Amino acid sequence: MQPQPSGTPPQAAPENASTWKSDIVSGFLVFLIALPLCLGIAMASGFPPVAGILTAVVGGLVSSWLGSARLTIKGPAAGLIVIALGAVTELGGGDGALGYRRALATIVVAAAVQIVFALLRAGTLGDFFPSSVVHGMLAAIGIIICSKQIHVLLGVAPEAKEPLHLLAEIPRSVMKLNPEIAFIGAVSLIILFGHAAVAKRVAVLRRVPAPLLALLFAVPMGLYFDLDHEHTFTFSHSLFTVGPKFLVNLPSNILSAITLPDFSVVFSATSIKYIVMFALVGSIESLLTAKAMDMMDPEKRRSDLDKDLLATGVGNFISGMLGGLPMISEVVRSSANIGYGAKSRQSNFFHGLFLLLFVAFVPMLIHRIPLAALAAMLIFAGVRLASPKEFVNTFRIGPEQFLIFTFTIGVTLATDLLVGVAAGIALKVVVHLINGAPFAGLFKPQIEEHTEAGQVVLRVRQAAVFTNFLKLKKQLARHAHAPHVEVDLTEARLVDHTVMERLHELEGEFSRQGRHLHVRGLEQHRSLSAHPHSARKKSTKAPLPVRS
Repeated sequence: MQPQPSGTPPQAAPENASTWKSDIVSGFLVFLIALPLCLGIAMASGFPPVAGILTAVVGGLVSSWLGSARLTIKGPAAGLIVIALGAVTELGGGDGALGYRRALATIVVAAAVQIVFALLRAGTLGDFFPSSVVHGMLAAIGIIICSKQIHVLLGVAPEAKEPLHLLAEIPRSVMKLNPEIAFIGAVSLIILFGHAAVAKRVAVLRRVPAPLLALLFAVPMGLYFDLDHEHTFTFSHSLFTVGPKFLVNLPSNILSAITLPDFSVVFSATSIKYIVMFALVGSIESLLTAKAMDMMDPEKRRSDLDKDLLATGVGNFISGMLGGLPMISEVVRSSANIGYGAKSRQSNFFHGLFLLLFVAFVPMLIHRIPLAALAAMLIFAGVRLASPKEFVNTFRIGPEQFLIFTFTIGVTLATDLLVGVAAGIALKVVVHLINGAPFAGLFKPQIEEHTEAGQVVLRVRQAAVFTNFLKLKKQLARHAHAPHVEVDLTEARLVDHTVMERLHELEGEFSRQGRHLHVRGLEQHRSLSAHPHSARKKSTKAPLPVRS
């Protein structure tokens, strides 16, 4: 993911009014993906289904014009489900409606915090958190989503509430599954996972979003099973009940869905916890997505991350005041947006406009969507967050990264998101100390700067690790116009994976600007794995004498 040096203005690319045709097509196709996901994410978060639509509408119609990253799609994200549901549950004390309104208050205050972050130019926030901790956090979120949604897919109400207990209860739910609901959910899941493989052989499917295909199956099956009317049926000598509770429930008028926040306990310890999580996790996810989309942009344009954070904060403030979920720059929809040929921020606007028109004029079509199909889409998203490939890739980077990654996952599942991230960061610091990084150099790197052979040289001593990388990045940004910059790591005892990854990204960014960044001095360092971005530890062995 491509970082942007603080203080360096983004390379502006004029918005071309002639791109609207490409943007309206990509916006429509993304709308087809976003519609079911917005509904599913909202319901999984303990919010009314329409809240997800409200969020995406605000993200499209408002945030698009506030300087958001050009090709990103703003809307609710699976990565925030755990936080939103936790806020509703804890703040409501058993009253879901009250918890929802109090959770809205935390979203509004967190949005104000994000706006302050943007004004303080905290767009570099995404570069502070170590990669293994961020990936561990996302993988834990994916596991939690799956632990909850598999029961919905099977048509069973679980007794457990906590992730580990929900996982343990899966066999029981399988034994008690509702055949009609589980059939809709299972086939939807097969369509979602099989779409990519089939699309390679059937060209026309490449332009048809997998969620749309799942709905084209699930909605007719819901009509066939007559889910709109409560009734019972017998299967294998057992009696089962189906009815409207297995379908999406939307108000007939979108204006009636607007709900005002309840600020009565917004300064309680519980509210503050969720304000911090919404602000930090939402900002980090959004910034990482914006940087990733910059790398995917065919024109290689760079986004102003501070403006994007401002757009996200303002969008969240409006969304929270209206009754919507928190929004971020969402990676799946943003990637699809680029794949469908988007050229400018107008595609995000059109995606929001199509959602508004659909919900305003044909809400009864949404009511026909089975919840099992939405659960399948969320399980698909959860598996992507906690993909087995992520575990393999992290292990290849280094055993210490795998330890931090899995430790973050375990603590998050056993406690909550904030504790899990803090524990992962603490373990990362301990690992650095064990690997020889001096404590004094963890937070304040020693950087010597001089000019050598016509190029700027930054010599880093002691350690180059995630906790002090922002200082190095800030010093690099001071030389935004220097054609040649060199980072000398010869005297650094430890260079961690996060810094190796960020320096590699900066090399690519310098290259696109017609400049050159060179990293030297790693010859005497030992790689902790064969991965090119693995941590490097200074070898203490003296070189062998040369025999004549």
